[in-house]
Amino acid sequence: MRIHNTLSAQKEEFQPQGETVKMYVCGVTPYSDSHIGHAMSYVLFDVIRRYLAYRNYKVKYVQNFTDIDDKLIKRANEAKTTVKELAEKFIVAYFEDMDALNIKRADIYPRATEEVPKIIEVIAGLIDKGHAYPVGGDVYFSVSSFPGYGKLSHRRPEDMISESGNENIKKHPMDFALWKGAKPGEPQWDSPWGLGRPGWHIECTAMSIKYLGETIDIHGGGNDLVFPHHENEIAQSEAFTGKAPFARYWIHNGLLQLGNQKMSKSLGNLITIKEALAKHSPDAIRLFILSSHYRSPLTVTDDGWDAAEKGIERLRQATLRNSINKSSVFDAEDYRLRFIESMDDDFNTAQAIAALFDLARDINRYAEEGISVTDAQSLLLNLCGILGLKLEEAKVELNPAPYITLAKESGISIGEGKPASYYIERLIEKRAEAKKSKDWALADNIRKSLAAKGITLKDTPQGTTWSYKK
Repeated sequence: MRIHNTLSAQKEEFQPQGETVKMYVCGVTPYSDSHIGHAMSYVLFDVIRRYLAYRNYKVKYVQNFTDIDDKLIKRANEAKTTVKELAEKFIVAYFEDMDALNIKRADIYPRATEEVPKIIEVIAGLIDKGHAYPVGGDVYFSVSSFPGYGKLSHRRPEDMISESGNENIKKHPMDFALWKGAKPGEPQWDSPWGLGRPGWHIECTAMSIKYLGETIDIHGGGNDLVFPHHENEIAQSEAFTGKAPFARYWIHNGLLQLGNQKMSKSLGNLITIKEALAKHSPDAIRLFILSSHYRSPLTVTDDGWDAAEKGIERLRQATLRNSINKSSVFDAEDYRLRFIESMDDDFNTAQAIAALFDLARDINRYAEEGISVTDAQSLLLNLCGILGLKLEEAKVELNPAPYITLAKESGISIGEGKPASYYIERLIEKRAEAKKSKDWALADNIRKSLAAKGITLKDTPQGTTWSYKK
């Protein structure tokens, strides 16, 4: 297995340091609903975790919540609520979104506000070792004290300096806050440097060291976190522990775009996960995200969503095919090997999905020829499961009234009080009877009437199935 490491800017053989793969992924700042950019990142790392498990690795997965932050404070003040209440509201909403997308929960979800003692311990250690300094109630990391600063983003500190970035209290323009002195109306904790709160970057260092140890295997997040967040994490962590590397493999996903624009809160062009789920199935959202290589930017279009929905239906229908001749069996081992080869090559889900579509195509072809495809269908379901795809038929609560009316118009004596599916099944039975008695007009009328109400019938040797689409 080879992984593209942002630190080295090349693919490297994956060699975890122990029996358990230690994996840390930066979580959300819960001050608003999660958007599909979050979905892109967390679907990706969910798949990486699932695939590592498939390849017989044990995985310990940690993902934080930044529940104290300037944005949270500002939004809480605007909403006339507390930071804690606002964060809790959107953490609950976050879990609802992730569960809906079939994203497995992390082993641990530490929150910054609950890890202040560890954060203070790390900051104190950095001061003692000469890598940080207190001033005016704040504490800053000294970039000049860490020779490797810039190695993740492949930039030199002197090239990052901007005139606006220098503050009089800093020793160097690139120095960044580890601890922020208390301000009126903000949550605050006691510390050796006075009342205040943690800076953004230090929380991930403290949480990662506490729950995963001084060196981890995989650190992940969006490409927008490479600098400054992850660059600063490396500096803090390696300066504190004296050990390098802090993370053996850095994995960063590309960003979502709407047309030619990057999707961002500042541009006001976000699509929330809830908005996406109102229009598209969870499987289609996952397939849309995974159909491109994770390091590439992904452009959101209506055509892309539609293609993903159709793709999911193709895969699902292949799992429902039946074949007659049980003596001849379709051996699909080559497709499994293609899937593994693709995923072993830097988690190339786009190529892995191409193997799944080829498998689905040949399941349909061999089923038509009467060859048993049961084993191949089991394999397809198993491999789709690694990508977090359930291939379940969308559950739609249909209004039974139109189908009751149609049943009565078709000459079916039927009562009320049943779900829509009951009446649709009775209409299918009536159509079968009409075909058997050669009443083609009635049979065709039932099919057309159901189609007008979004019900598509499919005749197979084993009977007629139906599906609904708005």
